[in-house]
Formats: sequence, C-alpha cells, structure tokens
Amino acid sequence: MQAQEEKTPQYQHQRYPDQRGRFGEYGGQFIPESLSTAFAELQAAYEEARKDPAFQAELETYLRHYVGRPTPLYYVPRFSKLVAPDVKVYLKREDLAHTGAHKINNALGQALLAKRMGKQRIIAETGAGQHGVATATVCAMLGLECIIYMGSVDIERQSLNVFRMKLLGAEVRSADTGSRTLKDAINEAFRDWVANAESTFYLFGTAAGPHPYPLIVRDFQSVIGTEAREQIQDFEGRLPDMILACVGGGSNAIGIFYPFADASEVKLIGVEAGGRSMEQGEHAATLVAGTPGVLHGAMSYLLQNEDGQVFDTHSISAGLDYPGVGPEHSYMKDSGRATYGAASDATALRGLQELSRTEGIIPALESSHALGYLIEMGQRGEIAPGSLILVNLSGRGDKDMITVAKALNVSL
Repeated sequence: MQAQEEKTPQYQHQRYPDQRGRFGEYGGQFIPESLSTAFAELQAAYEEARKDPAFQAELETYLRHYVGRPTPLYYVPRFSKLVAPDVKVYLKREDLAHTGAHKINNALGQALLAKRMGKQRIIAETGAGQHGVATATVCAMLGLECIIYMGSVDIERQSLNVFRMKLLGAEVRSADTGSRTLKDAINEAFRDWVANAESTFYLFGTAAGPHPYPLIVRDFQSVIGTEAREQIQDFEGRLPDMILACVGGGSNAIGIFYPFADASEVKLIGVEAGGRSMEQGEHAATLVAGTPGVLHGAMSYLLQNEDGQVFDTHSISAGLDYPGVGPEHSYMKDSGRATYGAASDATALRGLQELSRTEGIIPALESSHALGYLIEMGQRGEIAPGSLILVNLSGRGDKDMITVAKALNVSL
C-alpha cells in the first residue's frame, strides 16, 4: 500500500503561511496597533511550543487521557445504503470526544499555550456554544479564569450550552449588537483583548482570524485527519475516495482535510450552510457565494456588498452562520484542491434524522449539513459505485434538540 501511495501524483499544498502570514493571497494580519505586541508574543510562543517535545508530550497526554483520543472511525452500513448502492461511509466520531465535539482539541492546545505564556485570564467567542463549553472545560481543569462572549440570539437557542459553561465556572457575556451571533461575539472578544492584552489570552475558536490563529487552530485540529488517515488504511487498506465536512469558520474541516491535502486522489468537499435560500441574508455559504475581503483581521472570502459591508447571515445551525471563513479554505478553493457546496436547513434536518434513524447516532446540526449533502449527492448520481467515503462527524446533537424540535413542529 505504501509503495502504491508513493507512485500517486501528489498535490503541492502550501503547508505553512508565508512570512506575511498568508496562504496564497489569503490570511495575514489586519490588526490595530494596540494588539501588535500581543500577536508578536503569541506567534513567538507558539513557534517555541510546537518545536518543544515537552509541550507536545503534555498535549498528547491530555488528548489521550482527558479528551479520549483517538476517537473511533466507524462504518455506518445502513446509512451507506441510503446514500447509494455499493458505497461505504465511515464517520470520524468527534462526537465521542470529551464535551461532545472537536472543539476540545483546539481549546486544550491553546489553553496549555496560555499557561505556558503565564496568562491566567482567558477570553473566547462561541456560536453554537461548543467552543465555549470546551474552553470553559479546559479552564476549569487548568485553574484559569474564563470569559465567553456569545451573541444574544445564540444564547437563546443554545441555552443548554450556556448553562454548561456557567456550571464549569465561566462567565458568559452577551453580544447585543449587529446580528447578535458569532460575528458579533468575535467583535466583542477583540474589544476585550485590546483593553486587556497584557493579562489576557484570546483562545480563538476557528481556523480564521489574524495570523497565527489559522495555523494554530489547524495544527491542533489536524489530529482528526492524522488519526483518520491511519484508521481508514487499517480498515480498508487504502485512502478514501472522498471526505466531507461541514464548514463555518472551518476548523473541523481543515482538521480532517489537511492531513490528506497531499493525496490528490482523495476528493475534499466542504459543506456550508445554505440556510433558507441562497438569497442575501438567508444563508451563510461564504465560499459558494462570497468574494475576497477582510473580516476579523484576515483576508478571506466573505459575504459582503460592493462597499465591503458584511451581510447578515442565517442558518438553522448556530455554529455555521459566520459570514467569513478560514484563509486556508479560501486558498484550497482557489487552487481547486477542495470543492465547496451548500446544504439548506431542510437538507441538514434530513441528514440529522436519517443518521439518527439508521444508525442510532444523533449528529449536531453542523455535521448534519455534510450528511444531508452526501445523501443528495447520491440521489443526483454523483457517487461512483464502490466509493469509500469519510464524513467528519464534528459533534453530537444534544445541544440542538430544542432547535430541531421547533423546526419539525414537535412539542416538548
């Protein structure tokens, strides 16, 4: 198998950002002067930590014994038959990681970095609440102060996760401006950091934002794809034909895509939130419908008008309604290494229901976008017989049950 892999033409992916902090033309640092010292400190600390065997060993110990890694790769036969005849679908079960989602991988890594830097005050933003829960979790474990910014709309629809954060000792602060969702929570967190940069570490939740955050988050989340690549070869003796993952900011997707980026025979498919329709303000499909611009300190695709004003977004999933996306995904789109599509709210609900009924696994609404999109690919005849498919199940659906029940007109 190894010899066969070495003969396969390899895609030349830009593995690391350049000196400007960019993947191709995307990324960089568009930050206020007041944060330049904080970013320089963060970049230097991370470069030291990633090369330090002691830091990596500590991270590996927590990942194994606290997070529960490696997470399983699980074949879903009944769901596979629903997708198309003679295909095999495997799920990378990030829903089984501690706290119920992939977010813990990055939260743990950054919290250990903050501790290494001597920062005792942690701030973070969250949309669906999973990054907030993960951050509150590791802060409780490490004895760090924790403040979570969350849009008031998301606080209402993710009340269970809000309570979990508070139970873990975090302070949850509401963002009440703009669309009152993830975009606005990030704005509030950056304002806090500007005012408290010396004492505070901003534990950024997705593979977006100014350099070096896209690199940091990608590196900590790439444990997903590294495990999956070894697991699928153990089970099937080859690499998958395609990998699907949902994309909001893009951390779970880049985490599974990156370790396969050099394998050009593996098709990488990111699935964004198509919302109610593809009309302005009704979706959050940034890579499908957006244009390059600057948001939250980085150049990337975003949903904007000709004057650069950012559009409001909609998704049934609080974790996917971000109007921007990580710069490495923008680079992969332009290079053709990955393709990106959009799944509607209805498609995501179908994905959630079908996996629940066929396999006894209730996925998060975020992951359900990829599942529903895969079903529709099968219906359109876009999947070859005998295909081996891997879907990143980025989280479990407990947090979404109130939203799902409301969407399905079910009384609780």
